Amino acid sequence: MRCIKPAPEEVSISLEEQVLCFQGGHYQISSSKFGIGSVEGSNKTPLGTFQVSELYGAGMPLYTIFKGRRPVGTWDSSDALLEEDMILTRIIRLSGLEVGNHNTYARYIYLHGTNAEEQIGTPSSIGCIRLQNNDMISLYNRITLGTVVRIQP
Repeated sequence: MRCIKPAPEEVSISLEEQVLCFQGGHYQISSSKFGIGSVEGSNKTPLGTFQVSELYGAGMPLYTIFKGRRPVGTWDSSDALLEEDMILTRIIRLSGLEVGNHNTYARYIYLHGTNAEEQIGTPSSIGCIRLQNNDMISLYNRITLGTVVRIQP
């Protein structure tokens, strides 16, 4: 794994490896299929140092669908919505801490569960960091507001 070993309270994400490291654990992720960047509307994954600014979904069922950060139902894999990039299970919202990524909060860059779990491990999102839904619950249950997140190429 290429993840730089983070401090115990920090999250480290390697886009090259498509892996997230936190508290000794490793999770496969999926970053943007459009590449790396911080430009508004680019659908790219930003780099740098961030902090967890908001958490959504505590206690909600696995596969909860979020629209506008509000739960609106539960996804069923037999649904015909497989083409849509859904935000499922939990949301960890990031705020950029550097000049180059200061717009991250306004861009709605999250760590979240997905309806495209088969794509985890490859760049396939539209900017956010996707995790498998069970991994998302595991991470969410251990992370706190203000946790530092470092996204590296």
